[in-house]
Amino acid sequence: MNATQEKLKVQLEQAIVAAFGPDFAGVDPILVSASNPKFGDYQANVALSLSKKKGLQPRAIAGAIVEKLDVSEICEPPEIAGPGFINLKLKTVYLEAQLNEIQADPRLGVPAAKTPKREIVDFSSPNIAKEMHVGHLRSTIIGDAIARILEFLGHDVLRLNHVGDWGTQFGMLIAYLREVYPDALTTANALDIGDLVSFYRKAKLRFDEDAAFQETARQEVVRLQAGAADTLHAWKLLCEQSRREFQIIYELLDIKLIERGESFYNPLLSGVVEDLDKSGLLVENQGAKCVFLEGFTNREGEPLPLIVQKSDGGYNYATTDLASLRYRIQQDEAKRIIYVTDAGQGNHFAQFFQVARKAGWIPDDVELVHVPFGLVLGEDGKKFKTRSGDTVRLRDLLDEAVSRAHADLKSRLQKEERQETEEFINEVARVVGISAVKYADLSQNRTSNYIFSYDKMLDLKGNTAPYMLYVYARIHGISRKGDINFKELGNNAVLLQHETELALAKYLLQLDEVISSVEQDLLPNRLCEYLFELSQKFNQFYDRCPILQAEEPQRTSRLVLCDLTARTLKLGLSLLGIQVLERM
Repeated sequence: MNATQEKLKVQLEQAIVAAFGPDFAGVDPILVSASNPKFGDYQANVALSLSKKKGLQPRAIAGAIVEKLDVSEICEPPEIAGPGFINLKLKTVYLEAQLNEIQADPRLGVPAAKTPKREIVDFSSPNIAKEMHVGHLRSTIIGDAIARILEFLGHDVLRLNHVGDWGTQFGMLIAYLREVYPDALTTANALDIGDLVSFYRKAKLRFDEDAAFQETARQEVVRLQAGAADTLHAWKLLCEQSRREFQIIYELLDIKLIERGESFYNPLLSGVVEDLDKSGLLVENQGAKCVFLEGFTNREGEPLPLIVQKSDGGYNYATTDLASLRYRIQQDEAKRIIYVTDAGQGNHFAQFFQVARKAGWIPDDVELVHVPFGLVLGEDGKKFKTRSGDTVRLRDLLDEAVSRAHADLKSRLQKEERQETEEFINEVARVVGISAVKYADLSQNRTSNYIFSYDKMLDLKGNTAPYMLYVYARIHGISRKGDINFKELGNNAVLLQHETELALAKYLLQLDEVISSVEQDLLPNRLCEYLFELSQKFNQFYDRCPILQAEEPQRTSRLVLCDLTARTLKLGLSLLGIQVLERM
């Protein structure tokens, strides 16, 4: 709820008590943004809900509340509409004062969290010895945006990359490389990531078909877990090789993470099993140690167990996730732990969250959140893949976006008969290409699948990053043309007269409410929708109101509106991990 809405809510609550007595203290006035601007800016719907309780017509209740309601500093006189809606229209002078206030605020009126918390965002999480692909795109981008927003609000955020760097796949890969390419296990950089992935596939094929090789691979896992020097050295080399490749992607996307892979929690796994046993939750089932879950059944309708130790003594993902959860609560002292993964892992999170709660490991003040997302689809509506049917490498996807942005810019410059340096063209193409990919993802409700289309995401029109980057660049074009330094515009300069100025002003003042909603619901698309709507309102204002040609004091006022719009776009896009450009 933004500051204005909060003030109005308090005034309405006081008016309800003044009208109907102390028994009505704490009644929600049901204050919402007006559905139609012609009715005002806000609408209180409390009269309808109080009608039965008071035995009066809603309009009579609304009238009694309005009689006691003092919002004269903020609104025009309240109006009662329909069956009893209380409509509130903000005063122009109030809007002007609010904009003049945020003009001097680097946070643009967005307050920091009243009670900052330690929050963990677990995102990206690729597997060692595999290349990052389009499937990692959503976790990486959504997780980063969530972390940026929480950091901006003042929370202490730990950005964790829970990479798959332990387990059977390493025994399999090391055993295979011992046979076909032993140098890779002793020498740094003996293989590039593409070769490593190729060897991994061959090792997996061999593992699935050759029982003797399976046993050799398992022995390598045992050696790894026991800390055998040569196997441990080989494992470290393979991890480092993958890590360098991941870092290239993270630098392209401007992502910052702390790696804490599965191997980090390996020493804690036996303690997880012991403590579950002590708590009486552990059941032995066909040699495996399990916890049976409520609400989960197999195809036969029998209770489904979560296996925490396999019959051969090994552990699995659930054990590692339980160990990491305990560590994050006990050692990291996190109060909210956010896991950003595909929706297909929903059951896994529900299951190990349930086990942790049953074991009493989750304090009342700790919140666990699974942030699920849908699939990236091709334009044929099927899972996004290359023409040969392979999963699309994330590096290739990003390079292609930049390449297309480069070609689009070259074509536009040619049409405009504009000369720019190659350095300028390369930088604009990089920012536009990467931003387009990020924004196309973040602008979708993360719970849905979305269709990946280079043409749509690079379009200068519509709800795209290039559209908003263009609006930002347009504003800086105004400052260049008029030789204006936005930082030197006077305070208390905003004067709102035209309807498009008022519409833009009201929308600029909603930023805090939008960011607050993303903090709670972890839906970055809400911020995208806000920035898109803001861009449209600015363009309507730009089309209908002269700026540089306007007379004073209107000219300075409109320049302040330009500056506030540009700063809001820059802040909002930065919270999505998107750079801006002063020229395109």
